[in-house]
Order: sequence, then structure tokens, then C-alpha cells
Amino acid sequence: MQKIFEKIGIIYNSDIIEAKNLAKNINKKINNSIVFSHDNLKDDINLAIAIGGDGTFLKCARHYSNKNIPLLGFNVGRLGYLAQAKPDEIDFVIEKLKNNDFTIENRLMLKTNDKIALNDIVIKGINCARTATLDLYINNKKLCSYVSDGLIISTPTGSTAYSLSAGGPIVNPSIDCFLIIPICAHTLNMRPIIVPSNEKITVKIHENEEKLNVFCDGQVDFVVENEITIEKNENYAKLLILNQQKDRFYDILKEKLHWSLSPEK
Repeated sequence: MQKIFEKIGIIYNSDIIEAKNLAKNINKKINNSIVFSHDNLKDDINLAIAIGGDGTFLKCARHYSNKNIPLLGFNVGRLGYLAQAKPDEIDFVIEKLKNNDFTIENRLMLKTNDKIALNDIVIKGINCARTATLDLYINNKKLCSYVSDGLIISTPTGSTAYSLSAGGPIVNPSIDCFLIIPICAHTLNMRPIIVPSNEKITVKIHENEEKLNVFCDGQVDFVVENEITIEKNENYAKLLILNQQKDRFYDILKEKLHWSLSPEK
């Protein structure tokens, strides 16, 4: 194929046999490509093709965002909401790449300490089996306290993930903002809030000398003392969007989440 990308990395989820087989099939059709697993990510590539489910895609997005490497996904997982292609669309994808018929879309990411996330950062008390009182600060000014199972700080990309399950709004990924959603808040008057992406979000545990559990994209977890600050990551995840699928955000909502469909009679 025409070398728009000098070297293409085809990354498969090593836990999914179908993913490895699909990676080999794609590799046979793209001369300037190498195959490796998501357990051993390589950096000497110009395009990353992730084969697996959303978890595989998220891991690759975090890894390659700071390296300015675009990412395309083939779904062989359960939902594959972030993936651009299905296993039977190899030739279609290669044709699009040959003809330079795609765009690179920047997606907001979150950062805290030295960790980043494409979908969300979830904060809970050290004892996840009970509610915690979490104080929310925006730009160092206290906004409110939540008595809840935790808080989700989400990007627009993550608004259709855990945030949606917790009652958060669906937000188009082109909008420059972050979502703050309480998880099972023990009150009737606490609602999700949307803030500009340049705001500094700080969450403090209300009780003294408590710790916080933090989860990035549901894959990276760690513990912090007392409080945590979350901000916009300076780098974006770069998603390769095939032009035929551009502006398909609302179509994907209907296709994969069955949004707006009336109950069957």
C-alpha cells in the first residue's frame, strides 16, 4: 500500500485468539507493518491499529497519546464503542488508508500526578464498600460535598462509558469540557456538573487522615493521601477517523447503545 504511514503497528489483545488471527491477516495485506501484543507496546511506528475491545483501545490511547501517534481500532470485543472497524472490513480500511481518506481527531484526556486517562478518572474512599464524603473544589474554591460511593471525572469521550451508567449526560466529543458525576449520591439534590476543560478539579476526602482509591480508565489504579487534583492533559489522544464514518457520533449511539429506540411492541 502507499506509504502514507512509514510503519504501522498492528496491536492485538493477547487474551483474545481472534484478535491475534486478525492481526496476522491485516499484516499480510500491509507490507510496512509489524505485529505485537498489547502487553509489549512498541514506539517506532507512525500509526497504531488496536485489535480487541474498548480496554485494548484505551490502553493504546494512553500509551500513544504522548507520542503523537494516531490510533485506529478493530473491534473483536463485546461492545467496541471506540473502534472504527469490524473484522470483515479489512479491505475497506486499507483502501481508506491508501487514499488518505481519513481525518485525525483530537480527543481530550485527563491527567493526575503522572497518570492519564481517555475516558475517566474515578475516585472512591479507601473502603469501597461504604459511602465517602468527598469535597469538590474547582480552581481551589470549594463547590460542594458529596456523600456518595465516589466521583467520576469524565471526558466527553468517556460520557458514554461509566459516566453514562451513573446517570451522566451524553456529550459530543468535540465539546471542550469535563463532566463530574457522583456515584449513587445519598441525596436527591446532587446532579452531574459540566465544567470547562481548563478548570482545575480537586477532590478531598472529608474525614481526616483518610486515603482515596483512584482508577484511570478502569485499568490503572492507585492510592493517594487525602486529596487529588485532576486537570486537562497537555497531549490529546489522536483517533484516526475514516471519512465515511466522520460525524457518526449520533449514529453510533443508536447502533451500539440503542439510544432513542422505542421499546418493542
